[in-house]
Amino acid sequence: MKHLRSLLAAGVAAAALAVSALPAGAQGARVAAGTLSCSVAPGVSFVFGSTRQVHCIYYGANGIAERYVGQIDRWGVDVGYTNAATMMWAVLAGTSTLPPGTLAGNYAGVSAAVTPGIGGAANVLVGGSNQTVSLQPVSVEGNTGLNLAAGIGALMLRRP
Repeated sequence: MKHLRSLLAAGVAAAALAVSALPAGAQGARVAAGTLSCSVAPGVSFVFGSTRQVHCIYYGANGIAERYVGQIDRWGVDVGYTNAATMMWAVLAGTSTLPPGTLAGNYAGVSAAVTPGIGGAANVLVGGSNQTVSLQPVSVEGNTGLNLAAGIGALMLRRP
């Protein structure tokens, strides 16, 4: 258990480093544009990676809500199973008001998760329209199961 916690802490630290190493265009002056909440489907991981379907709602700072669907992938060590989970990110962009559909696109970053019964994960991702959106965890992923994952994460979002 202590080793699993150390691995999760290392993954979160790596995620923070990944964000600090982003190109200036992806980092730039960032303001809160809203939150993205995603329901993640349950699944089984097969050693080198996993894919889970997501249903998301973006709550814009302007009060508008937009629905997105897609999938989240992890590549790297990923062994075990997880039940359904919820992930929430702060959406950061160059402006607080995003045009409709701006979150559609591909995101990538560092991902780490440990689920020994009840667990958590951290996924800092950059992408969206012209790689101008950053997704930073508001709260860690809450899920149940038995899983260990660390590696590269990707989120693909599209409008339903």
